[in-house]
Amino acid sequence: MAPTTRTTGHPTVDATRARQGRLGRPILFVLAFGILLVVLGFFAAYTWKADDLASTEPNNAREQADAQIFNAPEPAPINPQPYQKETPPEGNHTGPGPNP
Repeated sequence: MAPTTRTTGHPTVDATRARQGRLGRPILFVLAFGILLVVLGFFAAYTWKADDLASTEPNNAREQADAQIFNAPEPAPINPQPYQKETPPEGNHTGPGPNP
């Protein structure tokens, strides 16, 4: 604790120490209870919507055409072209030296 210049009889604490929480058993219980509530909430939401998640209706798509998008044909194979060295055209010499 930091000493104070006031004479109020109460101990004073600096700002950093005052902002820190206390550790111990009560905080552990609060954290454990909070995690338990989250787990119970997820379990309740899952059991509430489990039937909707497990449904496999044949006409889930808006229309049959929506499902046809995924039946695209195989893409054409890629045929790489052979490498050809590029030569500058005659009369357009841009490099150093005399024009051939």
